[in-house]
Amino acid sequence: MVLLYGGVGHAVDTAGDTYDFSLWRSLPVRHADDSLPIVGGALRVPRVLHLLRYERTPRAQVRLTRENLLLRDDFQCQYCMRRPGHRELNVDHVQPRSRGGEDSWTNLVISCRACNLKKGRRTPLEAGMKLLKEPKRPRWSTAKQISMVMREPFEEWQPFLKAG
Repeated sequence: MVLLYGGVGHAVDTAGDTYDFSLWRSLPVRHADDSLPIVGGALRVPRVLHLLRYERTPRAQVRLTRENLLLRDDFQCQYCMRRPGHRELNVDHVQPRSRGGEDSWTNLVISCRACNLKKGRRTPLEAGMKLLKEPKRPRWSTAKQISMVMREPFEEWQPFLKAG
C-alpha cells in the first residue's frame, strides 16, 4: 500500500489493467477482495503490484522451519518413502544431536515415526538405512513457495506463477 500510495507502483487488476493510487481508490471493494479500512470507507487491497522502478535486493534465504522441511521433503519419509499423515512425520537429525549434529538444512530430514525410532541415535549407515536424497538448503523462488503453500492462489497471480 505504501508503494502504491507513494507512486512507486501501480495496482494491477484481474484484466491486467494498471491503476495509480487515486484511480485504485475509486474502485469498489468486491465480495472476494481483501480490504483496508480507511476514513470514509474501505480500500481494495491489490494482489498484484507493478513496480515502476526496481532495485534488486538479495535473494531471501528460506527459513529453517518444520513446515519448510515438510515442503522440501514433499511430506515424505526420507527413509521408507511413505507418506503418512502430517502428524505422523518427525524431523530427524541425520547426524544425531548426541554426536554433535546440528540443526541445519543439510542435517535435518523428514521421517515417519517408525523410521525415526528404528534409526534412534545412530547414523543412517549404522542403522542400515538409506536416505531417499541428500538433504540440502532449498532454492525456492517466491513464486514456487507461494504455489506450494497456497491451495488456490489468487486469480490475479496466475500469469506470474506460471512464469516462475
